[in-house]
Amino acid sequence: MTADAVTGTSTSSTTGAVGSAGTYAPAPGAAPLLRMIAAQTAFETKLLLRNGEQLLLTVIIPSLLLALFSTVDIVDTGADEPVDFLAPGVLALAVMSTAFTGQAIATGFERRYGVLKRLAVSPLPRWALMTAKTLSVLVTEVLQIALLTVIALALGWSPHGSPFAVALLLVLGTAAFSGLGLLMAGTLRAEATLAAANLVFLLLLVGGGVIVPLDKFPDAVGSALGLLPISALSDGLRDVLQQGAGMPWGDLGVLAGWAALGLGAAAAFFRWE
Repeated sequence: MTADAVTGTSTSSTTGAVGSAGTYAPAPGAAPLLRMIAAQTAFETKLLLRNGEQLLLTVIIPSLLLALFSTVDIVDTGADEPVDFLAPGVLALAVMSTAFTGQAIATGFERRYGVLKRLAVSPLPRWALMTAKTLSVLVTEVLQIALLTVIALALGWSPHGSPFAVALLLVLGTAAFSGLGLLMAGTLRAEATLAAANLVFLLLLVGGGVIVPLDKFPDAVGSALGLLPISALSDGLRDVLQQGAGMPWGDLGVLAGWAALGLGAAAAFFRWE
């Protein structure tokens, strides 16, 4: 007679491991897929929120940029209130810093230290790991956006437009940047990922329409920069929140294209070690 430690039931067996029906109790095997994704999402979110360097990149820098450029006349934004131009751009920057820069660096070093190698032998599929990482980014972004919105409102921001359009832009932007970040982390060495992700962050901060309007660049350069995901996200958010426009289909199309390209390439080329 043996007591099952998990189910609390007793079974009679000559081996003590197999029940009377000849089956293991509890039955061994992987948890349901949705439960695995939920558990991995919670784990990824805790890791991200406990990392001081990640919080500097994802929370403190966007908040300081919003407060500084809204109160000090450094860049001519062309808006009556600089915060009306800057707030949507900084929201886009927050998405990029979390979904792309922070995730690429963290995942790159997880790969280097063998964390992903161990996950590779677990029942969690590669695409489910990417889904969990993207969902953890969305949870973090909710906190970012709430904080930045409070700061912007305190600085005199007057947002307009459809909340649904804003949410759709943010979700597609997250998917696009998450796919690109995972692609970088899964194909480059950790040190190369660290350098490249930070360099891209700085370049897109200046040339992605976040703080400096794209019409300040030469026409050909501005048109090319407008096809970047950070530009599409910041311009789309600005059209809705500053101008009160309807659904920005053009910007949504650019973000959807980058999301399909990034996530598809990451799924195809991501290496666990």
